[in-house]
Order: sequence, then C-alpha cells, then structure tokens
Amino acid sequence: MKNICFALLVLGQISYGQDSIKKDSTNSKQLDDIVVTASRGASSKREVPVAISKISQKTINETKATAVYEIINKTPGVVMVNLGNEQHMMAIRQPMTTNAYYLYLEDGLSIRPMGVFNHNALLEINQFNLQSIEVVKGPVSSLYGPEAVGGAVNLISVKPPSDPELKLGLQADQFGYRRFQAAGGTTVGKVGFHVAGLSSLQQNSWMTFSDYNKDNINGRIDFNFNERTRLIGTIFYGQYYSDMSGSVNEADFYNRTYKSTTDFTYRKSEAMRSKLSFERDWNGNSHSTLTTYARNNKLGQNPSYGIRWTPGQNVAKGEINSNNFKSYGLIGQHNQKFSFLNTSLVLGGLFDYSPVDYNAYQIDLAAHLNPGGQTVSSYEIIAERPDIRLSDYEAKIYNKAGYLQANFELFKNLIVTLGGRYDNMSLKYSNNIDKSTGTKEYDQVTLKSGVNYNPLSFAGFYGNYSQGFSPPGLTSIFRVRPGTGGSTGVTAEFYYNLEPAKFNNYEVGGWLSFFKKKLNFEYSLYYMEGKNELLNIRQPDNSTDYQSAGKTRHKGVEFAVNYCPNDQFKIRVGGTTAQHTFIDFKVSDKPTDPVKTLNGFEMPSAPKWTGNSEVSYYPKWFPNFRTSVEWQMISSFFQDQINTVKYDGYNIFNARIGYKWKNVEMYTNVMNLTDKLYAYNVTRGNTVNAAPSYTAAAPRTFVFGLQYSLSFKSKNILKP
Repeated sequence: MKNICFALLVLGQISYGQDSIKKDSTNSKQLDDIVVTASRGASSKREVPVAISKISQKTINETKATAVYEIINKTPGVVMVNLGNEQHMMAIRQPMTTNAYYLYLEDGLSIRPMGVFNHNALLEINQFNLQSIEVVKGPVSSLYGPEAVGGAVNLISVKPPSDPELKLGLQADQFGYRRFQAAGGTTVGKVGFHVAGLSSLQQNSWMTFSDYNKDNINGRIDFNFNERTRLIGTIFYGQYYSDMSGSVNEADFYNRTYKSTTDFTYRKSEAMRSKLSFERDWNGNSHSTLTTYARNNKLGQNPSYGIRWTPGQNVAKGEINSNNFKSYGLIGQHNQKFSFLNTSLVLGGLFDYSPVDYNAYQIDLAAHLNPGGQTVSSYEIIAERPDIRLSDYEAKIYNKAGYLQANFELFKNLIVTLGGRYDNMSLKYSNNIDKSTGTKEYDQVTLKSGVNYNPLSFAGFYGNYSQGFSPPGLTSIFRVRPGTGGSTGVTAEFYYNLEPAKFNNYEVGGWLSFFKKKLNFEYSLYYMEGKNELLNIRQPDNSTDYQSAGKTRHKGVEFAVNYCPNDQFKIRVGGTTAQHTFIDFKVSDKPTDPVKTLNGFEMPSAPKWTGNSEVSYYPKWFPNFRTSVEWQMISSFFQDQINTVKYDGYNIFNARIGYKWKNVEMYTNVMNLTDKLYAYNVTRGNTVNAAPSYTAAAPRTFVFGLQYSLSFKSKNILKP
C-alpha cells in the first residue's frame, strides 16, 4: 500500500476549462493541494486568500455515500442539512437555510441561472461521476457573481481515463433503498470519453410515504486536436420523483412514530445540462476558453412545506406549483501569466438568457386532528383550486457579467490578490394575476482584495476583504402576500419592492504543518455584515411572509486538523463556532405581538458549534481493508426567530468498513451507529403557542454494497 499520508496530499491537477495546465513534477508542488474554484484556474491553496476545502476522490470513494450530503458534511464549517430523499438545505457562514446565499457549481458552471435559485439543486448530482468537491467559504461574488455569499460548492466531474476503465456497483439498506451504478471510459487516439450513470429506488422506508426514485446519466467527450488545442463536450440528464413526507409533530417524534401527515405531496423534476468548451494553450503562460451551454429544467411539486394550517382548525390549505426554465449562455475566459512580479491574470465575461415560467395555485384540505386539536394526524385533499392563484408569471432573464482578478508577488512569499466583477440582471415579466407587465433590473459591482504570506515552510497566513450580493428570487417577488388575493377580498399584493441582499466580509486565516507534513492545521476567522438579508417569516398558519432584515451579523472561527501518524491511521478533526445575529430587524407593528423588533436576537436554526471528525484505519496486517468511525456534532439552536425555545442539537456516529479482493470491493456503512433519536432541523412559528415541526433523521441504517472495478493498460492498441 502506498503511503496514505502522501496520497492524501498528492492531488492531481484537476480543472474545468484548464486541462491544458500541466502537472508540476516537483515534490513541493505535489505536496500542495491544487484547487481551481478559488481563482478560476489551477492554484495552490497557499496562494489563494480564501478559506477553501477540497474533498478528494479517495475520500469520495471510501465514503460510498447514498446522498451527497454525507460527503460535503466532511468539510469544516459546512452543514448540508438532509431533508430526506436527497433533498437538502445548507449552512455555510449562514444559519441552516433554503435562501439563495450559496452557489452550486458543476465543473465551474452554475447549475441554475441567477434569479432561479433552488436549495435542492444538488439532488440532481450524480455521485458516481465525482472526481472531487471544492467548497469555498465566504463570498466569492467577485468571481462567480450573485448568490455566492455564504460560499460556493463546486462539484468536479471525472475526466476520461487514459486507459480503459469500468466500474459497476450495487448498494442497498434494510429500509428499502436500492441503487445500481455504472461508469466507464477510455482514450482512443485523440478522443477520450467517460460515461457514468446511476438509478436509485426507495420503497417502504422507515418513514411512511417516503418512496422516491432517481435516474441520472453524465457523459463527456474530449477531442484533442493537438497538444495545445482541445474541444470538450459534456451532457447531463436526470429524472427525479419523490413523495414528500415532510416533518412530524413533537409527540410523534419522541414516540418514534415516523408517520407522514400526507399521502399526496410530491416533488418531481427533469433536468438536462450540456456544454461545449473550446480550449487553447497559446503558450506555457497563456490559456483561453470559450464555453457555450444550455439548460432545460422542469420542476413540479405539491410540497409538504406549503401546507397552511392554524391550530385547532379542521381545514387547511396547500398548493401545487410548477417551475420551468431554459438557459442559453456563453462564457469566455483568458488566463495569462507574466514574469513581472510573477503576475497571474484572469479575465472573463458571460451572457445568459433564461426564459422561465412559474405557476402555483391553492388546494383545499381537510385536517384530521389528534386529541386536543393542537396537532394534525393527517391531511386529505378536498378540492384543487386553480381559480385561487398564489403565483403565475412568465419572465425572460438576461444576465451579463464581466470579471477580472490579478495575483502578483509583491515581495518574496507575499502574494497580493485584487479582483472585481460587474453583474447585471434584467428581466421582462408578465404577472398573470394582477395583469401587470414590466421590467426589473439589478446590477452590482463586487470587489475583493486579499494577501497571502508564507514566510516559513511550515506556516502561512492570509487575509481578505470580499463583497457578496444576492438579488431576490423571482419566486419571492411574484408571490401573493399572505392575507391578500384569492378569496380574501383584498387585492393581491406582491413583493415588488424587495431589495438585493448585500454583504461585506472580513477574514483572516492560515495554516501550519508539523512532523514532515504528518500534522496539518488550517484555521479561519471571519466577520460578515449583511444588509437587506431576505428572511422567511413563518405566520401562525405556517404560511411565509418575506421580509428583508435591515442588518445582520455573521461571525465565526473555522478549523481543520489532519494527522497521519503513520501509514495505518488517518485522523481528521474539523469544526466551527459561529454566531448569527439580527442587528436591525423590525418584525411587527401589531400591538398584540410580544416582540416588535429582533435587534440582538440570534437567528433561528443557527447552532453555535458544528463539527465533523473521523478516524480511519488501514491495517498493514490486512491489506486492502479499511474502517473508519465518524462523529457529527450540531449544538443547540433556537427554533424560532423570537428566541423562545431551543432544540438541543445532536451527536451521532457513523461507521464504515470495506475490503477489496482483486477487482471486487465489499463494504458496509452503519449510519447513526448508536440508533440515536434526533432531528436534522426543528422549526416553529413566532407565536407563544406555536407547535414545533421536526425533520426527523433516520434510525440506525445498515448500507451494504458491492463494487466491481476493471482497468487495464493497452498502450499498443489505444495510444496514438
């Protein structure tokens, strides 16, 4: 077995649109983590003034995740919240939220256009097609534009292998989950290709009404005209359908009665993404990329979170909605290096045209109550009400942007980074409810400055100032305000006046390395101020009113420790302590409401401590065997915005074991090893007697799997 510590540090040069940058053969370069997301080009982590984490293909392969949150949660400072059946929300320098403060990238390209954020976008990802994952923490709007406020998650796909490869896998658990996956590729002459697909099915699981199925396939073809010029084409197609069991009430949660209150809610999606990139290496210091792309997404749902019910009532309301969009775009980028001050320059621009339509209407429900009338046993559809529209619009979105970033070595071991980006989002809309048409426009310049100082071979430091912004999503702008429209007798009101959220981030951090790089420590301290941050205010009937907080504050410390004492052990400790606070936020003008402002209150769903640590063992006396134990920790957090009730949080353990015999790998993952009762999230409205809703986590789960891998050399046959 190769030295495990060395394998963790040696990361091949991976790029999207940067395939021409060659590996540096020197050991010093190999021992640095090479990342591409922080600067839109291959760079050492020591040379980018941001907090960035990289999850290697080795870690992805050993995790054998059923959902991508199991992988991403290994990143210090990141909590990807499981909402069931691969649905999710995120927490990176923000509370656990569904708001549009994160940018999800696939090979450097946003999965969604600006203005059409979906917190569940990563459920479309094919886990069997991942080469690595990079997570940038903090605003990166100066390079990637809006929504990259809390951070950006870049999922980097597998490239075509030099020699033929084939992988086949089966995965299952005791709760009715099954998955088949396959991947393969090779390079023949000037052409390389790779194809990866998976098909998942869940039936009759631990939670009632929680079946789902997912089918994904990714393809990539590389055509190398010569050593300097190449054409890369990728395509993705996926289908997803899931029952939406939703949350459970407090009594059912603590009794472990995992019973859905509905048998009619669902989410379904169909997605296609394709792109074609032309790359040219003009010389060793100059590289250009031109990428054209297209997206086609269809989403329909009868969401469990859309049910509106007032305690004690035997009727309720729900909704059925659909959201469809297409995108056509072009990105051009040039990377240039100069000998003067070892300067590197990144210059680029993009144009994106995305027509979108959205429709939502009410459904009337009967609420069957539990004894006492304060919780619901089940809901039943009485009638669909397409005449009561909650949202109905079409829009044409035009996104234009230009960005520039420069890195230069001002003094020995002192690297300065300066960057900026201009974004303009304009849209032409037709609101079919109030019969209005018009245009809206959001534009913003975002700046970034930073410095890296690496005076010693075992220590380095960085600092940065960065800006972020996020315009309000269209689904928020054109939503009928609660208490207006429909059958209320009040003219429908909308959220036309929502302002873009803006953020200023101040950050310092660094790294330390000891004992010949066996012990590595990374840390970052950040302070981020927000203005006009969009918040979802839960009403007594569970409906949502959108409001912009005047000012918010987010501050914290993130840290990661990696220790490899020898070839057999790997120890990873990571976590963050953070505080998310309302600074200026008026929540109510009603005399009867006990709380009028939330100034100084903690934001809900914002644990002060989170962590993920793991110990892995690779015994020399038992080659090709591995085992690990992982600890996930979430501290207590407030369930509501008025800070009345806390949830205690949780500590859970996951165990993994695997053995490879020739070409066959057998493995078992035990998730929630101690069978702990816990919830991923708990929320309640801003009233004194509001009932909590628990997003229950699964009991102890045994995941069993087999994977067959075949690869061989064929130099004489396949090489040009």
